[in-house]
Amino acid sequence: MSEQLLPGYFIRRGSSLDRSLLLKFMQRTYQDLFPNQDFSHLEQTVKQYFSSDTPLWWVDFLSQGDEGAGEVNSSSSPSSPPSPSSPHPPIACLWVGNAIDQVQGNRHAHIFVLYVAPEHRRRGIGTALMQYVENWAIQRGDRQIGLQVFRSNKPALNLYDQLGYQTQSLWMVKFLNTQK
Repeated sequence: MSEQLLPGYFIRRGSSLDRSLLLKFMQRTYQDLFPNQDFSHLEQTVKQYFSSDTPLWWVDFLSQGDEGAGEVNSSSSPSSPPSPSSPHPPIACLWVGNAIDQVQGNRHAHIFVLYVAPEHRRRGIGTALMQYVENWAIQRGDRQIGLQVFRSNKPALNLYDQLGYQTQSLWMVKFLNTQK
């Protein structure tokens, strides 16, 4: 079952059958930020963390010429050929997991991936997805949502700042010289 997210855009819940498409979206996310890297290792991340406890949502775009605009067939898999009710592959995804607040000890939602295809950006889809996940998290009793964002991802940082997200901690790394 899908519902309208924004005019022309519909959100629907993904399933465990969407593993390969999720992997493609994750790779696109990182390729946008780091174009010269190999991200084949992300398959292990999906394999380890994607489950019925980590919900996935897809956003479909229906242009005016599409048959059945306004209704998306929830039985169609995003990796299957387009059907008249869902003629295009998804244009965005949102994958959410669980985390434990290390100060309070409460479980909360953690956004693994929010990705919008470049040709659909700056149309309010990211904001609508963040509002969608906030409502979902409130309904399940969460008191906060966490996410990790690269310092170099200025559009995402701006979005999260506008939505009231605040830096709670800094993830710091030190690269080690392993050659001896």
